[in-house]
Amino acid sequence: MLLRHTTAKEIDRKALTINPAKTCQPVGAMYAALGIHGCLPHSHGSQGCCSYHRSALTRHFKEPIMAATSSFSEGSSVFGGSSNLVQAIETIFTVYEPEVIAVHTTCLSETIGDDLTQIVSKAGEDGKIPEGKKVIYCNTPSYIGTHITGYSNQLASFIKFFSTATPKKKNVVNLAAGWMEPSDMREIKRLASVLEARTILFPDMTGVLDAPLTGKYKMYPDGGTTIPDMMATGDSKFTIGLGAYSTEDACVKLESKCKVKFEVIEIPIGLKATDRFITSLSRAANVPVPDSVTEERGRLVDFIADNAKYFWGKRVAIYGDPDTLIPMVEFLLTLDMKPVYIVTGTAGKHFDAQMERMLKERVPEARYKSGERADMFQLHQWIKQEPVDLLMGNTYGKYIARDENLPFVRIGFPVVDRPGNNFFPHTGYVGGVNLANKILESLLDHYDRTCPEEKMELQM
Repeated sequence: MLLRHTTAKEIDRKALTINPAKTCQPVGAMYAALGIHGCLPHSHGSQGCCSYHRSALTRHFKEPIMAATSSFSEGSSVFGGSSNLVQAIETIFTVYEPEVIAVHTTCLSETIGDDLTQIVSKAGEDGKIPEGKKVIYCNTPSYIGTHITGYSNQLASFIKFFSTATPKKKNVVNLAAGWMEPSDMREIKRLASVLEARTILFPDMTGVLDAPLTGKYKMYPDGGTTIPDMMATGDSKFTIGLGAYSTEDACVKLESKCKVKFEVIEIPIGLKATDRFITSLSRAANVPVPDSVTEERGRLVDFIADNAKYFWGKRVAIYGDPDTLIPMVEFLLTLDMKPVYIVTGTAGKHFDAQMERMLKERVPEARYKSGERADMFQLHQWIKQEPVDLLMGNTYGKYIARDENLPFVRIGFPVVDRPGNNFFPHTGYVGGVNLANKILESLLDHYDRTCPEEKMELQM
């Protein structure tokens, strides 16, 4: 109801964000940590912070998210949380027996100025870290950046603490995974397997956040990138980063530390981005592309061709993470749709440059924005000024879709009001069919509900 008071008239906002298209860094760090086998994320801050981060992930994945916290009290908030963290490390290894504790900071611990390097070193010197176990850490202040920044920082910490180089490189390609669903990672691993390319995917949420229900509880599911594999990334001959915002820092750090060259490309969402991924992997692993993959591509092209008349010219408003939006906007253009409004809460010049490159000639009227003031209020104002045919983004867009009577496709994070979002891939050619079909069904269902009775047809 409150969104109906949104006006089309824009007011220049210098410091106010309304309904942000992002969440905070520790959520991303916690998600990335879950992709390492036997890893327990640890939130260095208050219990409330940790509870929020866990609930944000739990509501999306419909899985219990395990994480620990330093449980700051008033005293630790004033004098620092060093003793809390040292005690937590000892308790966690004694009671929960993880292979790795991945510590990330919060607003509170960052404001106090807790030095994680000094604290973790002291825990090691005091014998709180058992032999063969690891405590890694990264800084993720919530008052800057987004969940994508936190995810990126955690990936870089994996390289810092695990990756090890030996004199001989192996015929293995690292796949640094940007923020995507377990189903997307599973599809990427399947494609690599079909190409018969030897790869190490990190982090790997398959078998962790989509683990089968067996009737027996496992605090540490069977999935995730193993520590030996994570260490072996330093001996790989090449790294492909999937998503510049999520993976470039880790790729740069791995090249600097272990001399592993890299290429950063988009997450393979849609036809062209998947083409680039297949080409890059084929070249890096020195393997041919089998006919079965070419046939998958052909089926996606066939689906697009069969339904071109429904996609053509439809105006789309879309919001979310930049690593998802860049290939997604490209895919919408492939479908001959018009992505006219695009916003992401994660700031960065790369997003703006990519939007300029793709939209300048194809959709010159398009408006896009990144950063803190690139919020859903701004997106709604643009929609008020000139309507669209489709809205795409996470669950928080449902209120705009309802108020503006728009078909709505749920993608990104979080999706908390529809099941199965993390079971059906959007990556690869198979994922492209899934995504195009999702868009098509939303458009046609909306038409059936709203068209005049004389326009209602059995076959559309």
